[in-house]
Amino acid sequence: MTIKKVLLVCLLAFCFTFNIQSQELEPVKWETSVEKISDTEFNLVFKASIENGWYMYSQEEPDGIGPYPTYFEYKNQKNNYKLLGPTSEPNVKPKFDKVFDLDVKKFDGQAKFNQRISLLNTELNEIEVNVTHQVCDDAKCIMQDFTFNFSLDGSKLEEKAIDIDDKSKQLSEALNLNVTGWDKYEKQTVEGKSYFGIFLLGFLGGLIALLTPCVFPMIPLTVSFFTKSSGESKKGLFNSILYGLFIFLIYVLLSIPFHVMDSLDSGILNTISTNVTLNVIFFIIFVVFSFSFFGYFELTLPQSWSAAMDNKANKIGGILGIFFMALTLAIVSFSCTGPILGGLLGSTMASDASAMQLSMGMGGFGLALALPFTLFAMFPKWLNSLPKSGGWLNTVKVVLGFVELALALKFLSNADLVEHWGILKREVFIGIWIIIAIGLALYLFGKIKFPHDSPLQKLSKGRITTGILVAAFIIYLIPGLTNTKWANLKLLSGFPPPMFYSLYDKASDCPLDLNCYKDLEEGIAAAKLENKPILLDFTGWACVNCRKMEEQVWSTSQVYDILEENYVIISLYVDDRKELPIEEQFKYLRTNGTVKDIETIGDKWGTLQTINFQNNSQPYYALLNHQMGLLNHPTGNTPDENEYYEWLKTGLENFKNKISK
Repeated sequence: MTIKKVLLVCLLAFCFTFNIQSQELEPVKWETSVEKISDTEFNLVFKASIENGWYMYSQEEPDGIGPYPTYFEYKNQKNNYKLLGPTSEPNVKPKFDKVFDLDVKKFDGQAKFNQRISLLNTELNEIEVNVTHQVCDDAKCIMQDFTFNFSLDGSKLEEKAIDIDDKSKQLSEALNLNVTGWDKYEKQTVEGKSYFGIFLLGFLGGLIALLTPCVFPMIPLTVSFFTKSSGESKKGLFNSILYGLFIFLIYVLLSIPFHVMDSLDSGILNTISTNVTLNVIFFIIFVVFSFSFFGYFELTLPQSWSAAMDNKANKIGGILGIFFMALTLAIVSFSCTGPILGGLLGSTMASDASAMQLSMGMGGFGLALALPFTLFAMFPKWLNSLPKSGGWLNTVKVVLGFVELALALKFLSNADLVEHWGILKREVFIGIWIIIAIGLALYLFGKIKFPHDSPLQKLSKGRITTGILVAAFIIYLIPGLTNTKWANLKLLSGFPPPMFYSLYDKASDCPLDLNCYKDLEEGIAAAKLENKPILLDFTGWACVNCRKMEEQVWSTSQVYDILEENYVIISLYVDDRKELPIEEQFKYLRTNGTVKDIETIGDKWGTLQTINFQNNSQPYYALLNHQMGLLNHPTGNTPDENEYYEWLKTGLENFKNKISK
């Protein structure tokens, strides 16, 4: 494996899905047919029409790190039919692919595949086949997944493949609002968090991980190994740089599966992040992580893994050996880095469910871990300035344990909000945070101890300073328990439940007691009755940035006033898992030929957003008139209240101008 190929994998993780986060691309369209050979033998035909500039790839596995091969999965073969040989494909010579830097077999324009079958069950009349393939142009790649149903009488897929009843067709058509005005306001890609911000968050997590007992002592040992084991200082420096690079790449590679999932279904990561079961599992995992950091037990990956990696590093040597050394560090340090990395992964997915943002966060984490090994190799004298390992490292772990415990509540809160259990209302959440913070303050001031704490002779300046900051944080949290104007803890917007999810009686269950509608038709009817424009608010119960927008931007006087007096707000929660009435449930046929079951309120509103705005991120806002015409360009997370106010003001002026004509 060359360095160039390893770097390529990193490049794919950052670049391939950059342009597909908020739009659905369909570079390949399929046609299918059946050729009857005899009463028991048939030929299944797949014809792929490939858009100009795109390529799909052979079924053959490439030699090296290359594209995902085309894969055919034939369902329910047992006792029904058997395959007569492999699926045939066009015979093409390998061509150089500059995306993968390899000679690979790829198809452009058209590709035809054939599979001959023999029936074992003569009563069988339908065969289901799943096809998964990767398709790339010179800048990006996406995955496509199709399910084809072959009728053995020769009918084509378009005629019989997917059974969508009339009710489903009607309800699917109702989701299309026929939004107009895109010619004036271009469709925009909206990201909930900036990539740079997520990268910095990951970098901060990596810096914290450096200060743990599993990683910190490794820095001088590893640097000394590289600087002393090589007779040439330049070679030792090169090896340490390579070691740091591999640490960075290993963490980036962990995010690649999420890109594949995001390519197959643009909303799948949002679905994962709001899944009740997964949020409860995350909650349990974080609680376990916190008690591990407290020192009651240690979480480690199997020792055989690190032993195997270390053995390979010693045997192989060279560049590949250095890669296995980096992998060994990642495995050995898991007990300290795992909880921090889990927090990064969980909080990123719970906020925006974006694979690209996850890659940026993992990249930042890996870079922070990798930098010291390179910098101290370049400047060995800096090692003398490092503090000695000691009890302070365990103090860092315990503090992180309290942080993990506080973060665990966020995942339980997500599940509670989505399912409307009502067990973790805003004041209960804040009250538990206050208790956790009090425990942390008592620990920092030496009033409580944990299993691995060494005897505390006197309080260090660091513990005193941190303890004072924690005490200040407790004081800041206390107003959040009240039913006053000071209860809006703007610095924490998005972490506690929304203000309307409260133990106190509220005027409405809408943000800031504004008047809003959670049903589209009701909201449109109200807008017509009041002769006001519509603010279509795609939001989520577990959406951090949605809460930040409501509690930090909507709460400002100018924005609040224009929303209250001049707009009808329709808030559609895309993660609401409440089931629709049976008569309102239906099957939605996606443009890629797959079917999505619309069973919950969130399924309905999430699909409506994707159909009409080719976007699945939240928050997402669109200003509309009563004929579903855009009054301004849709926008997403806009933390600048003046910018958001001007956006609302422009939409209102456009609405009035149209009414007056």
